[in-house]
Amino acid sequence: MKKICLGVFSALLMIFTLSGCNSIGDKATSMSIIYGVISFLSLTMLAGYISLIKKKEVWFFILFTSVFVVNIGYFMLSISKTLEAALWANRTAYLGSVFLPLSMIMIIIKVSRLSYPKWLAYVLAAVSIIVFFVAASPGYLDIYYKSVTLENINGVSVLNKEYGPLHCVYLFYLMGYFIIMIFAIAHAIFKKKLESVAHAVVLIVAVFVNICVWLLEQLVRIDFEFLSVSYIITELFLLSAYLMLQHQEILVASLQAKIASSPASAKNELKKDTPEFIEHCRYMAEQLPRLTPSERAIYELYLAGKSTKEVLKEMNIVENTLKFHNKNLYSKLGVSSRKHLIEYAKAINEVAVSKD
Repeated sequence: MKKICLGVFSALLMIFTLSGCNSIGDKATSMSIIYGVISFLSLTMLAGYISLIKKKEVWFFILFTSVFVVNIGYFMLSISKTLEAALWANRTAYLGSVFLPLSMIMIIIKVSRLSYPKWLAYVLAAVSIIVFFVAASPGYLDIYYKSVTLENINGVSVLNKEYGPLHCVYLFYLMGYFIIMIFAIAHAIFKKKLESVAHAVVLIVAVFVNICVWLLEQLVRIDFEFLSVSYIITELFLLSAYLMLQHQEILVASLQAKIASSPASAKNELKKDTPEFIEHCRYMAEQLPRLTPSERAIYELYLAGKSTKEVLKEMNIVENTLKFHNKNLYSKLGVSSRKHLIEYAKAINEVAVSKD
């Protein structure tokens, strides 16, 4: 997958060179070729994800598919010979465009370890479908475009559009998603949900690249759809954040497997002063600053010997909420039980006291 990503970055540099360094006439004649190359890159990324990523997520599949659909729509539009063909190409591009931000926000929530109600994805998907039907209405209704004609500029087909009363729907749709994405990332950073600073940086760049390109296209008339390129960049950044998360989960699973394979684990006991125990203590000490305030409070209560009922009372939470915090707490610290957590925590505290 790394080789594919490097190849994609190289191709993107070539695309920027073709679209930014040529004369106006040359740019126009090369647009179809550029859209074709970008579509091929999108397909390559989709195929690479399907074939090379072992632990797949449905939202990544939707993201990669959406980017390919968007770019194939741009390519089909650039070579369209009739207005009807151009409108179908435009609908294809919008089909990918409306589901792309949906997949982005769900991936950000996944990478950020944020909780959300199960119905949220269905509601957002329903909204996406409604927005698509509005954006796909040209040729049937005049609510999105009042009028539209096809123009050929130096061999490249372009739609000349007069916006209708509901054209703002798609703009508000994108703006809403961008705001939600920024809020989700900020919330994850504030609650210490992200694995590291690198995760936060990657997610922020992935979102702001699209925001900046989208604003540029709204404020400046540009013949080339630079969003087609920014979408691929977004794929790469979100995928890298997800792979970092997977690496962290694999590390935790490896530590837990070492504990489970030890003879003492059969008795639910930990054998101290072993390399595995010391390694896990070091890992746990590094992870403690990542705990949210609630997780840290529960951790301290467990270490103080409080029972489940006492923790529920002091935290003023219900049992299901405690189970949710326990799941996150155990996952971050790489333990499978409260007993193991306490034993590691006491060992860490003993080392800290001895150093003082």
